[in-house]
Amino acid sequence: MPFDSGLGVRWENNAKVFEYDQEVFGPEPEYRRLNSIRVSLRDPECEGPDPVYSIAMDIGRREHRAELHRRMLLFGVVAYSAGRLGQEPVRSQGHIHAVSQHSGWSAPELFEIWQGRAIVYAQQYAADDPGDCFAVEAGPGDQVVVPPSWAHCVINADPDASMVFAACCDRQYGFVYDEVRARCGLAWFPVLDRNNEISWEPNPRYKASSLVRRQARSYEELGISGTIPIYEQFVGNPDSVQWVSAPAYFADLWESFKP
Repeated sequence: MPFDSGLGVRWENNAKVFEYDQEVFGPEPEYRRLNSIRVSLRDPECEGPDPVYSIAMDIGRREHRAELHRRMLLFGVVAYSAGRLGQEPVRSQGHIHAVSQHSGWSAPELFEIWQGRAIVYAQQYAADDPGDCFAVEAGPGDQVVVPPSWAHCVINADPDASMVFAACCDRQYGFVYDEVRARCGLAWFPVLDRNNEISWEPNPRYKASSLVRRQARSYEELGISGTIPIYEQFVGNPDSVQWVSAPAYFADLWESFKP
């Protein structure tokens, strides 16, 4: 059965637009063009789908709009094209979240896969030494948390199909690309073989690091169920996702947190 997010948002792949139920607000999508992410790709001259992906930021049910604003929370949905970027799968370029003025933190992010197969890649630092590096594989209904200040990207793990995911974000979200672009990408590149299997190639512009590959897990330590869709959990218990825009709630936890 298709995953039901409970939010009333659908992706129309042929038209490349999001459709919203009557009680749901949401914008027209923004499109990320291939030229805008080339600098962070393994092969900056590659060919691939264009646009690479589309984004609709700030969606929700109209009855919850004021509460989302009050809590500085925001939901977004992203749809990735099928295909390849040269030998890489379709992916975003990688970034760190800017420090939010209201919290003083680079916010964490809570992802939820709606359609297809995804990999959330995250590394501890966007510096010469990337620190811990994780590639978390996830399917429909799986949730993945990227902690504050980690550099990360999301990857479509199946080049034969589109992939859609949602994210719960800080309303003052901002993306910082400088350090990632300076090193022409993140510390590990996903590479597809002839059978569409993904292996990982280190980016030589970083110091040597190791990569942990694993499946999505639950996050009881953050107070989220892992089985209830993110938006429905917000509706039933808004405090359960408040840490997304108020990371200081778990200040001690983030020091040792792994995705």
